[in-house]
Amino acid sequence: MHSDQPISKVGNRRARTMAIECAWMWTLHQPSSALTRWWQKRFAGGGRRVRRIGIVALARKLMVALWRYLKEDLIPEGAVLA
Repeated sequence: MHSDQPISKVGNRRARTMAIECAWMWTLHQPSSALTRWWQKRFAGGGRRVRRIGIVALARKLMVALWRYLKEDLIPEGAVLA
C-alpha cells in the first residue's frame, strides 16, 4: 500500500528547512504552475498561520513533483524551465 506522508519533525531538520524554503521560492518564481495555483486557492487567502501550514503541504507536494522530474523526467504541470 502506498501513502504519502506529511513532512514530520522526525526527519532531517536541514532537509525539511530547505524543502520549505524551496516551496516559498516556488510560489514566487513559478506563479503559473499548478502547485502554486493550488496553494493560492487553498491557503493564500488565510492568515499567517494558515499560510505557514499550507506551505508545508506545498513543500511535500513539491518534493514529490521534483522527485518525479529527476526519476521520470516529468516536468511539474505549468512549470517554466529556463
